[in-house]
Amino acid sequence: MTSKKSPTDNKEDASEPEAEATEQEPESTTELETEPEAAPETDSDQEGSEAAEEAEDEQDASDDAGAETLQAEIADLKDKLLRALAETENIRRRAERDKGDASKYAIANFAREMLSVRDTLQRALGSVEADARKEHAVIEQLMVGLEMNEREIKSTFERFGIKDIKAMGEKFDHNLHEAMFEIDDPSKPAGTVVQVVETGYVLKDRLLRPAKVGVAKGGPQPAKDGAAEAAPAAEAAPEDKEGQAAYEDKGGEPGAQLDEEL
Repeated sequence: MTSKKSPTDNKEDASEPEAEATEQEPESTTELETEPEAAPETDSDQEGSEAAEEAEDEQDASDDAGAETLQAEIADLKDKLLRALAETENIRRRAERDKGDASKYAIANFAREMLSVRDTLQRALGSVEADARKEHAVIEQLMVGLEMNEREIKSTFERFGIKDIKAMGEKFDHNLHEAMFEIDDPSKPAGTVVQVVETGYVLKDRLLRPAKVGVAKGGPQPAKDGAAEAAPAAEAAPEDKEGQAAYEDKGGEPGAQLDEEL
């Protein structure tokens, strides 16, 4: 038969685990109290930390120097890029200008050669007198044909921008005129074109051939100007004589006094 435990026995059994728990708690506290403290830093540790700080400072300085170098390189590359862009733009504009000039003045050499053709035609028209044209019908018909050709050449020149230089009566311009000789013409101011030997031409705004002209020297100076200049000179002469006489009189007095004293 099994024996039944009494209530007192149960109480003793329950108290046993509590006693074991209380016995284990002081052991854990003693373990926490017995943990080793951190060891103080030695001289070697301090030197190592200083070396690490120096290394970090050197690294920062090198990083700053590298950043400055990169900034300088960036600025240099930016400057080169801007210069290259400006040079490219200048080349583009120069090419456009050259292209425009080539299209505008491409016929310059041909037009210059055609000028002599028109000159010859104009000389042919000027070589026949009006009376001869009236007397001979053949000459009249020939001259009419030449005039038609001259008008056609003139209209063609104007269509391609070739124009005559109006030089007669104008002030001499070395950019458009070529002086061949001077003429005494009192009625014209000096430097005025009074005769055109050969007509000049321009192709748009560029000189194709200068006009060969004769230039007036200008008339003589008016006589009244010479008389006016002579009058003041005549008026000044008596004054000079009076001053000279006064000087001579004054110069004689001391000599006379000296003679009297002797």
